[in-house]
Amino acid sequence: MAGRLGAPASALFAGAASAAVAVAFVLNEHPATAWSHPLALVLLAGLVAGAATSLASGPPKSTTFLAAAASGFAALYVGVPLGALASIRVERGIGAFAFLFVVLTVSDSGQYYTGRLFGKRKLAPTVSPAKTVEGGVGGLVAAIIAGALLGPRLVTTLTPALGAAAALLLAAAGIVGDLFESLLKRSAGVKDSSALIPGHGGVLDRIDSYLVATPVYFIVLRLVA
Repeated sequence: MAGRLGAPASALFAGAASAAVAVAFVLNEHPATAWSHPLALVLLAGLVAGAATSLASGPPKSTTFLAAAASGFAALYVGVPLGALASIRVERGIGAFAFLFVVLTVSDSGQYYTGRLFGKRKLAPTVSPAKTVEGGVGGLVAAIIAGALLGPRLVTTLTPALGAAAALLLAAAGIVGDLFESLLKRSAGVKDSSALIPGHGGVLDRIDSYLVATPVYFIVLRLVA
């Protein structure tokens, strides 16, 4: 997407940095090596590698800053949420892991069907014309019900009230994540974030809600532990 704006970021650096940050996040939460603070070490190494990659890209251009920023942002936008998701699976088990997926799936379904039946007012017309306020409300209500019913069954530290509250936060964060990724695509003038899943928004379109909801969920689990 940065390339479409005339500032092609290094795909190799962005991919490697995202993977490294995700792994370091898990190791930081569940140390398995003699290193201390692996996430800090990876971030510091990433800063050095990012500077070197930018220098190797050629002479100064008006888009150099944007390309460097895009490369670094990729590691935070993708690497941190994936690392947090893996950490939740390791630390909390399959039930807590599944709770996030169930809530977001129910929310997405609630948004779709409520929006089709009752949707009139656009939620963010310049970013995602298909989304409506009514659909968003329907998705939040569906998520609250699912959270209250399934929260205590999947996450031992959640009561029905806490499950409903957690689900509300996750569904709202999922909507933000969905709209944010659409904002990035529209800003870059592209329909798909990648060519891997053409016609369906690209890879990021499949996980955009999780990229924002997962960090929220990680914090919520820490607060209710």
